[in-house]
Amino acid sequence: MSFFLGLVIGITVGLALIVAFVRSENSRSQRRSQLATTIAAFARMTVEDSRKILAPEYYPSWVVFSQQQKLTWLNLHLTKIWPYVNEAASELIKTNVEPVLERYRPAILSSLKFSKFTLGTIAPQFTGVCIIEDGGGGITMELEMNWDGNPSIVLDIKTRLGVALPVQVKDIGFTGVFRLIFKPLVDEFPCFGAICYSLRKKKKLDFTLKVIGGDIKAIPGLSDAIEGTIRDAVEDSITWPVRKIVPILPGDYSDLELKPVGVLEVKLVQAKELTNKDLIGKSDPFAVLYIRPLRDRMKTSKIIGNQLNPVWNEHFEFIVEDVSTQNLVIKIFDDEGIQAAEFIGCAQLRLNELEPGKVKDVWLKLVKDLDVQRDNKNRGQVHLELLYCPYGMNNGVKNPFDSNFSMTSLERVLKSGAEEKQAAENGIEARQRKKEVIVRGVLSVTVISADDLPPADLMGKADPYVVLTMKKTGMKNKTRVVNESLNPEWNQTFDFVIEDGLHDMLIVEVWDHDTFGKDYMGRCILTLTRVIMDGQYKGSFPLDGAKSGKLNLHLKWSPQPIYRDS
Repeated sequence: MSFFLGLVIGITVGLALIVAFVRSENSRSQRRSQLATTIAAFARMTVEDSRKILAPEYYPSWVVFSQQQKLTWLNLHLTKIWPYVNEAASELIKTNVEPVLERYRPAILSSLKFSKFTLGTIAPQFTGVCIIEDGGGGITMELEMNWDGNPSIVLDIKTRLGVALPVQVKDIGFTGVFRLIFKPLVDEFPCFGAICYSLRKKKKLDFTLKVIGGDIKAIPGLSDAIEGTIRDAVEDSITWPVRKIVPILPGDYSDLELKPVGVLEVKLVQAKELTNKDLIGKSDPFAVLYIRPLRDRMKTSKIIGNQLNPVWNEHFEFIVEDVSTQNLVIKIFDDEGIQAAEFIGCAQLRLNELEPGKVKDVWLKLVKDLDVQRDNKNRGQVHLELLYCPYGMNNGVKNPFDSNFSMTSLERVLKSGAEEKQAAENGIEARQRKKEVIVRGVLSVTVISADDLPPADLMGKADPYVVLTMKKTGMKNKTRVVNESLNPEWNQTFDFVIEDGLHDMLIVEVWDHDTFGKDYMGRCILTLTRVIMDGQYKGSFPLDGAKSGKLNLHLKWSPQPIYRDS
């Protein structure tokens, strides 16, 4: 009996195992089929499909969605014809670059010319091409190029001391994007009138300098001076918005030439929470601002010693040549005295984000590299006030930094008469004297209220009051104290007589009143450019240095302009 019972149980368990195995294999086969279908679907996905599934902020910084198409066929043909291109282009480049090198020649050199220039035997490689729709009656093409070449470039330099040195430029590595513009489109073969070419973006430019038969370090500063000259020459001769025009059909193509289109007024207000680069004490920050990185177009602020929250209040002016593509770049450094300054962080703002004639007040986060914006480290923020004013009288935009902005008709007549008199007495130099309008007026500030202030005592309340200070003159006013409130209301108005409104600023601080002292709660810093242009405005301003809270203010400007020489 036991034998038959064991046999039945064994057969039952065996059948159960066989059924379970068959079902497992069927399920596994079904999962494999589904996985293969999913992989096939991913293989058919386009870039647009990927963007719909996952937002760009979830991708790592090294993932880039390129709009460019491959150019393998072009690289094959370019390699074949490169010896002829080298022979034809070397002399042309040498002839065009030498005058630019001479223009940026360092003061320690008396001569800087090419004694030999060939592009070598290695052809550049084009890694992609894309077409840009500009809607301007032309075709714009951008080509990305890599070149790790072996050119033979020798500079013949002579120092002020009469020493002649042959300097070889070697180990050149270049990555960039070239822009070709075919414009205007015409109904005559080859269907466009001219070609404009330019270096749209310079991603990498590395090279090594070596004195033939000597050491370039024997003359201190020579290597850095020559390297800076070469980079400035590249930037000024071919880097966008500079462009070279090659006429294909007869005609007037002056509208394609590089021309200034407006002025960008920048006020460097302040920075906060900068990274400390000093082991003892705090950093000594200063800022470098530019649109085009040329030495004569870069602006440098003053150095603020031992401060991680510096206030500069400095005004700079930049010429804009292409508002659609140019950026304002700001870099913050820590001054190290006689040593090289240490980099803290950088930021940039696209000029096409600015509305002409409207003041834009922005805080920009500092990052380590402008090409990699996803920087999780807190390097600080910089506060800028920007105003873009296009050229032309028909755009209706007034620039308050223009010498004619605040002048009355009588002042303009007096100005004209004074200039004519000075020209008669002192010659042409009087006409070149810099003029400046000092914007004088009365600033009325109404402190309305505050919202969501941080608690300052053990009971979770505060006794806040506001102190208003003009930075240049030091004039101060303060409101009454509102007891036990985190949302106080003051509705008090204060008047300040301002002698130089465009270069002054209002500092508004909130304090907590205590019986035996006071506690700082936060502040906001306001420039006067916007109120001078708009006449008056009302706004809510977050408190810097506080966990929460904002101030509600109303500002009004009553102008009294005067004209002075500077």
